[in-house]
Amino acid sequence: MASIEGISTNVICLYRQSGTSSKCMPLPPFRSAKAKYHLQFCITTFHRHNARDMSELEGPSPSRYQVGFALEPKKVKSFLQNSLIQHAINHGIQLIQIDLTIPIDQQQTQFNCIIHKLHSPQWTQQLRHFSLHNPSIPIIDPPDSVDRLHHRVTMLDSVTKLSLQNDAVSVSIPKQAVANDEITALEGLDSLNLRFPVIAKPLEADGSASSHNLCMVFDREGLKSLNYPVVVQEFVNHGGAVFKIYVAGRHVTCVKRKSLADITEEEMKNLKGAVPFSHVSNMKGSREKEEEGEGVEMPPEGLVSELGRALRKALGLNLFNVDVIRDANDDIRYLVIDINYFPGYAKLPSYETFFTNFLLDVVQGKNTA
Repeated sequence: MASIEGISTNVICLYRQSGTSSKCMPLPPFRSAKAKYHLQFCITTFHRHNARDMSELEGPSPSRYQVGFALEPKKVKSFLQNSLIQHAINHGIQLIQIDLTIPIDQQQTQFNCIIHKLHSPQWTQQLRHFSLHNPSIPIIDPPDSVDRLHHRVTMLDSVTKLSLQNDAVSVSIPKQAVANDEITALEGLDSLNLRFPVIAKPLEADGSASSHNLCMVFDREGLKSLNYPVVVQEFVNHGGAVFKIYVAGRHVTCVKRKSLADITEEEMKNLKGAVPFSHVSNMKGSREKEEEGEGVEMPPEGLVSELGRALRKALGLNLFNVDVIRDANDDIRYLVIDINYFPGYAKLPSYETFFTNFLLDVVQGKNTA
């Protein structure tokens, strides 16, 4: 009489060759219940492993979470790259574009979360209505909180109220004043005891082309050419490097980018008027431009994490980045110069993992500080 193991092996081979399931292929007669039980166990084990192998061949399991997004076409193209879409799918998240012509709660998909970067009154009203009737579904981020970043004064208010634990450095904002014309600009500079050069920024920071028209103003004549209202802001030499701290919920990271080059006292004697940022960079030689920001050390990791998380709480936002510079003449003085909502995460290395981890936190209820 053949052994139980031998019978089992032979029958399993038949199953593997035929591709039949145990439900349609009858078991052979057995002389003992023990032999029958052993063979059934072997067949069950075979099907379990076979199912696992097939699932690996067929790809990831269906998405368990649906995240709706409402973004401008340009943002969709830059942010929703195939690498992010696939990485999210592999982790059980499907990114679905919201149909703006249909109320959110009447769409076919039941969203687990909504992310957005639209500024129209109609969209804001639709979000508020949806949130009122679906309070358990996270909206990233609330329109009222986002609006604070559309004005360059209220944008930085939260920074001045932070209380950081890191006593080894100071974090503040540049001196700045709102100017409606040349006269109020001069009054603002005098009241703050600011000297030229200064930076002039449009008051509104709504993402439009005009909101990016920043200038370096080198004298009083330069103030005459500005498009008011503007914020006139202290310029600080900072080694030609800006630190961009990206925040996505409780996830925080920092990268270094080139910035405006330092202005020497000698250069100040020859520079006149108001010069757009892009032209300021061109005033340097090609070799000098290549060296901008080189050798500038990154800020301490503890400071990056604490600042990102403290601003997240103060702003009531999950998706933003912070532009920070370090005073070239005082290496413990850091200045927050700008805060941007839903920035270009795709510029980060491995942004797919960074952002998908954030989405998982949100849909799984783990998006806590």
